[in-house]
Amino acid sequence: MWTSGRMSNAKNLLGLGISLYFWGLMDLTTTVLSGSARPLTEGQDDNLSDKLHQRMKRSWVWNQFFVLEEYTGTDPLYVGKLHSDMDRGDGSIKYILSGEGAGIVFTIDDTTGDIHAIQRLDREERSQYTLRAQALDRRTGRPMEPESEFIIKIQDINDNEPKFLDGPYVASVPEMSPVGTSVIQVTATDADDPTYGNSARVVYSILQGQPYFSVDSRTGLIRTALMNMDREAKEYYEVIIQAKDMGGQLGGLAGTTTVNITLSDVNDNPPRFPQKHYQMSVLESAPVSSTVGRVVAKDLDEGINAEMKYSLVDGDGLDVFDINTDPNYQVGIITVRKPLSFESKKSYTLKVEGANPHLEMRFLNLGPFRDTTTVHISVEDVDEPPVFEPSFYFVEVPEDVEIGTTIQIISAKDPDVTNNSIRYSIDRSSDPGRFFYVDITSGALMTARPLDREDVSWHNITVLAVELNNPSQVGSVSVTVKVLDVNDNAPEFARFYEGFVCENAKAGQLIQTVSAIDRDDPQEGQHFYYSLAPEAANNPNFTLRDNQDNTAWILTRRSGFRQHEQNIFYLPILISDNGRPVLSSTGTLTVHVCSCDDDGMVMSCNAEAYVLPVSLSRGALIAILACIFVLLVLVLLILSMRRQRKQPYIIDEEENIHENIVRYDDEGGGEEDTEAFDIAAMWNPREAQLVVKNRQDMLPEIESLSRYVPQACVMDNNVHNYVLAKLYEADMDLWAPPFDSLQTYMFEGNGSVAESLSSLQSVTTDSDQSYDYLTDWGPRFKKLAEMYGATDSSGALW
Repeated sequence: MWTSGRMSNAKNLLGLGISLYFWGLMDLTTTVLSGSARPLTEGQDDNLSDKLHQRMKRSWVWNQFFVLEEYTGTDPLYVGKLHSDMDRGDGSIKYILSGEGAGIVFTIDDTTGDIHAIQRLDREERSQYTLRAQALDRRTGRPMEPESEFIIKIQDINDNEPKFLDGPYVASVPEMSPVGTSVIQVTATDADDPTYGNSARVVYSILQGQPYFSVDSRTGLIRTALMNMDREAKEYYEVIIQAKDMGGQLGGLAGTTTVNITLSDVNDNPPRFPQKHYQMSVLESAPVSSTVGRVVAKDLDEGINAEMKYSLVDGDGLDVFDINTDPNYQVGIITVRKPLSFESKKSYTLKVEGANPHLEMRFLNLGPFRDTTTVHISVEDVDEPPVFEPSFYFVEVPEDVEIGTTIQIISAKDPDVTNNSIRYSIDRSSDPGRFFYVDITSGALMTARPLDREDVSWHNITVLAVELNNPSQVGSVSVTVKVLDVNDNAPEFARFYEGFVCENAKAGQLIQTVSAIDRDDPQEGQHFYYSLAPEAANNPNFTLRDNQDNTAWILTRRSGFRQHEQNIFYLPILISDNGRPVLSSTGTLTVHVCSCDDDGMVMSCNAEAYVLPVSLSRGALIAILACIFVLLVLVLLILSMRRQRKQPYIIDEEENIHENIVRYDDEGGGEEDTEAFDIAAMWNPREAQLVVKNRQDMLPEIESLSRYVPQACVMDNNVHNYVLAKLYEADMDLWAPPFDSLQTYMFEGNGSVAESLSSLQSVTTDSDQSYDYLTDWGPRFKKLAEMYGATDSSGALW
């Protein structure tokens, strides 16, 4: 049977106190410990009946141990002792400990069964451990006792101070609140065991915030403690609350928190104007809704309690001025309600009231919550522009009115006391056509050009009035002129009419419906009358029927029309309107005679179609056209082949002997330096007559030498003509850059004043040949003359 014990030593008694032991009796007849049946050992079965009638010594109740937390000693903390009845003290029994914390927090001496705690215990981390004990035969390893559970409970000590987990706190309470008004409740928690002693019993107290606030020691509820606390005097309070355990006794642990309390505003202060009289001024030219000035009533409250509403309650300017409240700054803005006139009234007096719209009934005794002030407004005189009376003119004028007719008298006056003279004019931007003129002194508006309703039916002009003594003062008025219609346009066809009549048409058949338009717009509406012109009144071919709905029908008068006889008829039609006077015009209807099928569908309106054989069908016509097209293609092909055969004859390179005269004092010009004329083109007489592509990169630097060449010698020379054409082309190209390498194709040889300059013929010349003739060729051959040592008559080089 399991037993447990606890050794009492001075260290455990002094440091931790005396643990509680529970004694109990166990009926050996049940042999049950902690709810588990005790197994029987060998050799006990025979004596079981005898032992059931014997009384044996009762053992310990061992399944619960107690140990204090926070042990600070250096030696392992003794917890208790396990002992089995089978243990004879010879070390044959081995004790084993398992379960929560076994081997880590708790250890057991496997011989003696002593249990020790080898780690510091904290009840706030873990309040108890459940372990299992077992006794084994050390030699055989067989269980000597059944395994059973036991609990080690950690006893609390006061090692945790109260803490305000939600702090610091923020709260508000209305100002002027009665004493005892609840503000906020604070709560402190203590991690110690509330069921063991007073370690977790907390008491609240106020360390800072008196005499304004108090706290309930048991609940932590904070209340107001002073009456008539005024936000305008002091708004913010910092209250410090302490929570102490052990019921507040000496030696208890304590924690504190801060509570920031704000007094919220109530409407307990009436508004007051800082001054009882305001003096303002405004120009008489101030527009409606412009600001005159501002007034403000001070209110010590804030937010909704400081909102203000301003109004005009008295004065002689109630209909001239108005006041509005600015919701952002709570000021009253006085504005102009009606136009002002210094000449009519020079000053006004207003009585302005400012009031709180939101009141609290319990503070009405502190009122009244409104105040008034007086505002004096002076109207200042300004030089005002002329004013027209009336402010708008509407004039109706017939379009046939004569030039210079007065259509309206425009009148303006100076509103100032001085009453300066007025001069009138028309804003030309409003009358770009210059149809009107206004007399400079009288303001008579007259026509300056003929009016035409069909071109411009409305005129919107602006008449200006300028003070004679102060031209900067300009008034204006709008004049709308409506041009009235008169019957001055004859009616005409709505479009060009072109009809047709079938050869098989019958008499009385409708061939065309005509209508007309008139640019005029009579008040009674348009009505047109149609008839054949007098020269066609007895037309034998067609007749006209007026439908009396502004349209007319053209009908055939006979049948038997023939294209080959006459394929076009021109029918003059007279159109008259209903105006006064009556205007008319003549329009011509063109009627084509066409061949039609039996259903009246037009087949052909071309008279030439009748010269073709009757048996020639549309397919035959298409075949003929196709043949013509093929012949044209063949002709073009032949011409192209002949043109290719006439390509210019290109001589062999060995026979193409010509020479470039190159000037080397020019700068390089790129890839086109070596570009020269196609020598092959020089052998083609036609090429010399063509316009050659312009050189875009160079402009010739020399002029043609043709004036030095006798024209009789080169008239029939193709090369000479070609070169001259090229030089002329270069001279005319004003956009080409200068030449880099000047390549001149000037004619030389027979017939040239220079004759032949080619080195190919130099072997046949005398080495002592004189070149004095070079000096006669002018400045262009100066360099060449210097090279050959030619001298002038004075003996110096030329």
